[in-house]
Amino acid sequence: MKETPTPPESPPPLGDVPREILRSAIELYLDVHAHPELSGAERRTADRFAAHLEASGCTVTRKVGGGHGLVGVLRNGAGPVVMLRTELDALPVTERTGLAYASTVPGVMHACGHDLHLAAVAGAVAELARTRSAWRGTVLVVGQPAEETLTGARQMLADGLYERFGTPDVVLAQHTSPAPAGTLAHAADFRTPLMAAGAAVDVTLYGRGGHAGTPHLAVDPVLAAAATVLRLQSVVSRETAPAEHAVLSVGTLRAGERGNVIPDTAELTLCMRALSDPVLDRMTAAALRIVRAECAASGCPRDPDFTVTARSPALLTDAAATASVRGAHEALFGPERVTDCGPLTATEDFSWFGSRGVATVYWMLGVSGVRQWRAARDGGTHVPPNHSPEFAPDVRTALPAGITAMASAAGQVLTREGDTT
Repeated sequence: MKETPTPPESPPPLGDVPREILRSAIELYLDVHAHPELSGAERRTADRFAAHLEASGCTVTRKVGGGHGLVGVLRNGAGPVVMLRTELDALPVTERTGLAYASTVPGVMHACGHDLHLAAVAGAVAELARTRSAWRGTVLVVGQPAEETLTGARQMLADGLYERFGTPDVVLAQHTSPAPAGTLAHAADFRTPLMAAGAAVDVTLYGRGGHAGTPHLAVDPVLAAAATVLRLQSVVSRETAPAEHAVLSVGTLRAGERGNVIPDTAELTLCMRALSDPVLDRMTAAALRIVRAECAASGCPRDPDFTVTARSPALLTDAAATASVRGAHEALFGPERVTDCGPLTATEDFSWFGSRGVATVYWMLGVSGVRQWRAARDGGTHVPPNHSPEFAPDVRTALPAGITAMASAAGQVLTREGDTT
């Protein structure tokens, strides 16, 4: 039975964002949404973001991490260093929102809200630049590429992000969610990760090609791949404790070109999530065992290739820093609009930014408008989630809230720490 969503009782607060800043942020959002770029190819997006940061007085350095990563620096005297991070990349999804500003790039869409994250950070930096008299310190702004492939954060760190621009006292990020637009959600329990650890795996199964009419003269990798997909589901259902939050999904299965030709190979991509590294390690080992066993059972002529292409640790946010930021959010939005968030099986490479003892604060930003909630209720369906072709944030409500949430979080870190200097 599907849960019927209940729409919010009234529109959430928009936040006190100056009109010119909001207009500029909306223009950036609409432009980036209409021109999405995949992981590693975010050149135009980085250029547009850099221009907005420079207009706010930031010194911008490009190509940090060897790709399209960029860092903006806004200095305002001695004091703490706070880092605002946003992502640049989109997804290989064909948009079906029907929006006037829908993607103009076939097969590519901002289906995860990175365009809204980017516009909110740009607006927050503009607001911080406007209110320099209220804080002291340094604002680092990181435009990170290749988040969807879980590679961009590590590449920027490996290129000396902290060594070159300074190690931040606190790193901030937010992420869109299909919750009521304008609401925020922080980690409920700091002993449990807010987001899961994740691993991405590429698998190639090797068969022996032949005629589809004489399958006995070939070794069919498609059949082996199909059996593997089904058997892999047992990694969670039969090899992982029910109390664990774990997910294993096969995102792609590619094989062959024609129906009458048995191909030589079949390719799978796996996505695995768990709330701890040991569980993720066990899942990865089990998946490898299953892939090898199915290939052996099918008589494949050679062992499969099994490559972990990306790995990201679970996201544990800092208790003290989060409590401070949450207090600022509750003061602005009201406690009824700032809620708890339990562990999620989504994965972010944001966690790498806290791997060197840096405090991280991360919250979820609701983006689904009243119309979407009512449509879902009336149709007995779900509000379109992230990565859906129908994912469409209510920009008029969500973006001002995102700007306010990010600017107030940064201001809380800078003001709180700056008062002691």
